[in-house]
Amino acid sequence: MHLKPIKQKFSVPYEYQLYFTEHLFDVNNQLFKDILDDYKKDSPIKLLFVIDNGVNNHHPKLEASIKNYCEVHKTNLEYTGSIIIEGGECCKNSPNAVETVLKEINDKHIDRHSFVVGIGGGAIIDMVGYAAAIAHRGVKLIRIPTTVLSQNDSAVGVKNSVNIFEKKNFLGTFAPPYAIINDIDFLHTLEQRDWISGIAEAVKVALIKDVSFFNYIELHAEDLKNRKLEPMQYVIYKCAEMHMHHIAQGGDPFESGSSRPLDFGHWAAHKLEQMSNYGLRHGEAVAKGIALDVTYAHLIGLIPEQTLKRIVKVMQAIGFNLYISVSNEKEMNLLLDGIQEFQEHLGGELCITLITDIGEKHDVSSIEYEIMKEAIVTLNNTCQN
Repeated sequence: MHLKPIKQKFSVPYEYQLYFTEHLFDVNNQLFKDILDDYKKDSPIKLLFVIDNGVNNHHPKLEASIKNYCEVHKTNLEYTGSIIIEGGECCKNSPNAVETVLKEINDKHIDRHSFVVGIGGGAIIDMVGYAAAIAHRGVKLIRIPTTVLSQNDSAVGVKNSVNIFEKKNFLGTFAPPYAIINDIDFLHTLEQRDWISGIAEAVKVALIKDVSFFNYIELHAEDLKNRKLEPMQYVIYKCAEMHMHHIAQGGDPFESGSSRPLDFGHWAAHKLEQMSNYGLRHGEAVAKGIALDVTYAHLIGLIPEQTLKRIVKVMQAIGFNLYISVSNEKEMNLLLDGIQEFQEHLGGELCITLITDIGEKHDVSSIEYEIMKEAIVTLNNTCQN
């Protein structure tokens, strides 16, 4: 008997919003309650909060404020508890953090109509999102990012992940959150490194998409370095808007193809993070990766020297150290292994995004390793001069 294959096709629309506020868990701020009301009115929704320990330390009243907020609005919100997890890349490197969140989801009877609320930097947001996505094949997630980088980049997309086999984001899911809430109050307590590092993602998206945005960053580089709030608010908003637009309008939200322009500078960044035993912040590594790739772009004739110098000058004015710390040929080759690892992570053919001008991306399918080595030396010489 010959049976014809059964073919079916369906599409599932995804929709979520990014909100901006201040003092989210002040009882007079209705935003959080209203977001949950939009999901279900007139009956309490179970909520499990997962909080970055660094955020908890800098905001010691946060957990009490959350409990009080849920108590005041208990007709709509059922507080089941909160857990404090060590933030930073360590929460993605060890399975213990994911298992802790999964156990709490199980013990607190969080189901598909309940919400996990992740509060913290990009690593916590990634890890909590991964745990929420695999529990019951997906419980609902609200992200409350607390760093510049997570507010303008890592928390606004559809990806969740943890690290394994010494490879960044090897395990992960595509699972859009129900909502993202940026509370600017969390930014006031950031260390200077974390304040600056998130700007790297704004530089990245400006270089590949929008020369006018790069001009704004260039004009306000010193203000950004000096923690001026108004330009930082604009940079976060514009960067997040451009990321979300690319996800929705770029035609490949779940990255089934090879071209990933939002990973400009990231092949080196991921490897530099791993080589530093994650002592480098992600944004610091991205800044170095961008600087390296624009140097390579210059060496192969894609951009003139004046464009390269302009980009490096802006990034240094913001406060980035762009020096690539490789002390010998072995370490240089180890860094270049990141190109192959990036290809494996992409799947299919290698596709590295470079630029032909500020605001003009250009994908290449191969990298000349000897020229990339020259780019490392050239960039380091520039940083030392």
